[in-house]
Amino acid sequence: MDQAKLDAFMGKALSDMGAAFHAAMVIIGDQRGLYKAMAGAGPMTSAELAKKADCNERYVREWLNAEAASGYVEYDKATSRFTLPDEHAMALADENSPAYVAGGFYSILGALRSAEKISERFRTGEGLGWHEHDPWLFCGTERLFRPGYRAHLMESWLPALDGVVPKLRQGARVADIGCGHGASTIVMAENFPNSEFIGFDYHPASIETARERAADKGLKNVRFETSAAKAFPGPAYDLVAMFDCLHDMGDPRGTAAHVLSRLNPDGTFLLVEPFAADKPEDNHNLFGRLFYSASTLICTPCSLSQEVGTALGAQAGEQRLREVVTGAGFRHFRRAAETPFNLVLEARP
Repeated sequence: MDQAKLDAFMGKALSDMGAAFHAAMVIIGDQRGLYKAMAGAGPMTSAELAKKADCNERYVREWLNAEAASGYVEYDKATSRFTLPDEHAMALADENSPAYVAGGFYSILGALRSAEKISERFRTGEGLGWHEHDPWLFCGTERLFRPGYRAHLMESWLPALDGVVPKLRQGARVADIGCGHGASTIVMAENFPNSEFIGFDYHPASIETARERAADKGLKNVRFETSAAKAFPGPAYDLVAMFDCLHDMGDPRGTAAHVLSRLNPDGTFLLVEPFAADKPEDNHNLFGRLFYSASTLICTPCSLSQEVGTALGAQAGEQRLREVVTGAGFRHFRRAAETPFNLVLEARP
């Protein structure tokens, strides 16, 4: 027995236990407006923050100490005041910031509520559909991904595609498959008023939310319809997009073949997937830890709940995705762009 190795692992396990509890602290800080109240306000006592956020001081004091112990806020022992650094505020208080991550903690706790169900499926091999998860997963996923769409879609992802932006400016027909609450669809519709956008998702509750989002913005060039990915209607699309969802499909090759059948001859298939290397061992890192764990709870059981049940997982890698898409009949496939979190892939007939 290597005592040093055991001690090191126990430290890691303790850190993970603290992180699991702290996820709830982030949600509370978001829901009660504590991060927003601290943003740009400088050093504050627990009483000052409680008054500003209209919260109970004793709860706020305990929460602040949890935040300080977690490194989310800074503490000055000389003044007994807590500060939310501007850099942390970008990630926790500003929902328009590309670094905003608070929404992701809702996804985590939403997914964890299905842990017992997933544990049982380890024995049976059955799947668990996206629609069977806690609603926090749906709202958290939108809030986590929306800042990335706003930061990257217009600046880098769409411009990286061959000839797509001029088409969108002139007036194109676009399908966004697996659109969820419509964050990606709405970003594109806002920026290309001459084009027509249709978001499709098999989950009726998500489609209803997407319709509300579009109505709130007064958008007339976008609509949302309930449809499975392998059955979305309509010919002659200039662009079909799928954001972070092909790996969730039971039959991703069949889905890609259906996309091909609905594209114009010079159309484009935009595929955005979680960043991953092709070899699993090359994903044994911080990002891989996040994506493999999420995939075990969400993505893999989602695929296994459907026909075929390919179960690509959230760390499929570019080569496996290439095989799926070209196997469906696409002749051209390339990596158009990337971020630390995303592979942005372009396929054409």
